Amino acid sequence: MKSEDFQYLPQNQIQSFQEIKLAQALTYAHTHSPYYRALFEKERLDITQIKRIEDLQRLPVTTKQDLQLHNMDFLCVPAMKVLDYVTTSGTLGEPVTFAVTQSDLERLALSEYLSYEICGCRHDDILQLMVTNDRCFMAGVASLLGSFRYGAGIIRVGNGIPELQWNVIQRIHPTVCVCVPSFILKLIEFANARGFDYRHSSLKRAVCVGESLRTNDHTYNILGEKIHALWPELALYTNYASTEMQSSFMECEKQCGAHHKPDLTIVEFLDDNNRPVPAGATGEITVTTLGVEGMPVIRFKTGDLCRHFNEPCACGRNSLRIGPIIGRKGQMIKYKGTTLYPMALYDILDNIPDVKNYIVEVYTNTIGTDSLSIRVGSPNNSEAFIKQIKDLFRSKIRVAPDIIFEPVELIAQKQSPPTSRKLIKFFDYRDGK
Repeated sequence: MKSEDFQYLPQNQIQSFQEIKLAQALTYAHTHSPYYRALFEKERLDITQIKRIEDLQRLPVTTKQDLQLHNMDFLCVPAMKVLDYVTTSGTLGEPVTFAVTQSDLERLALSEYLSYEICGCRHDDILQLMVTNDRCFMAGVASLLGSFRYGAGIIRVGNGIPELQWNVIQRIHPTVCVCVPSFILKLIEFANARGFDYRHSSLKRAVCVGESLRTNDHTYNILGEKIHALWPELALYTNYASTEMQSSFMECEKQCGAHHKPDLTIVEFLDDNNRPVPAGATGEITVTTLGVEGMPVIRFKTGDLCRHFNEPCACGRNSLRIGPIIGRKGQMIKYKGTTLYPMALYDILDNIPDVKNYIVEVYTNTIGTDSLSIRVGSPNNSEAFIKQIKDLFRSKIRVAPDIIFEPVELIAQKQSPPTSRKLIKFFDYRDGK
């Protein structure tokens, strides 16, 4: 069966297939992974008894700290089989290296081939890659390999530089872009400043990575609404991925959650005690890879929190879907009795026209609780503007952080340190972090 047809199978058939692949994945990890072989032996686990998806609960989870402390113990192949080395972004700690084989690259190509198919791309599309393809970044490689497998053309422009992006758009006429969605606002700003009719450009579809565009009821959040209001002709599709699972979830044309690719991973949604949560409840995305050769993971807790949906999609697929990422477990803030995640703060700040850029800082105060401040780059630094920002925060999340104005250029430098491949908006200075 072709992989793109797999998601249309009844859910019981999908699960039966996954359970066959799960047994193979566990046997492979026990045979080839020093980390998992030692773990199974330490816990006295008989992996042959793990026959159903529900049986996974008998296995311990794998954490980011496990990967950091025992990185190369996860490697299952000799170095001569490794074709590419990629790293995680290190958002919640030290970056982790993943070694990728020829087989893994083919699996990665399949994953993003499926992404393009799910969101309705055509084989005659031309894709413009607006994310980095260097710095050991997996997403750029995945997009590139997926386009090759799909048969679509791709233009590897890389991240940033609106002037270069528009120059390429006007010369080659791509129909799809792969980008961080907030960068679309920079494209619009640049086009408006130079009188480009961006709404009638060749771009018709955006595969969006790295930022949420929707709420849990599948409507646009503030960032999504802002982009859609300015460029309604551009269809926005959310892609969620992590380096560790070497795959992704992709939103279809019905835009009611990002589809799981069940022939590539098994996914669980767990609470703080590693127990499964029901559909519609918030849980941590936990992944077991299927078919990974170089560095497979079993029950890996990504740190990303979301809700999931099991009912069949209006598009006809029966694979489960995930809602937007609510936050990252390690970034939870408890501020004045209110639980917050940085994404909720970004959603507010991105909708204030005079806020050009910003940094969210959290630290431990003198009484041992979380304090929150936001450094704002804006041409308007009046007391009235501070009050406006704080009032908006109170109306949305009930509490108002401290607001500190700094030059736009200085904040831009802090957001993009030389060693980073992503824009950094959150800085955690709390004790123990």
